[in-house]
Amino acid sequence: MGNLTTEARMELEALADKPEQQIRLDDIPEIADWTGSRRGRFYRPLKKSISIRLDADVIAWFQSLGGKYQSKMNEVLRHYMVDHEETG
Repeated sequence: MGNLTTEARMELEALADKPEQQIRLDDIPEIADWTGSRRGRFYRPLKKSISIRLDADVIAWFQSLGGKYQSKMNEVLRHYMVDHEETG
């Protein structure tokens, strides 16, 4: 539960112990318009450090994009992975 205060942690634990029917939601506005929302916005997969050999021109190209070139490489690899995942 991260950096929660003891009071907040106790409140969450008490809510977790309650049956869903007993949790009041009437003071929480329902979200009807999801325009602009992004799926997975707070998803942070576990990172693992590895050693990999890549062609120098590939590295140079990603570095020329500026910023966090390793993150950009990861993003490209993730898109490739998602596009080639087997279904079923």
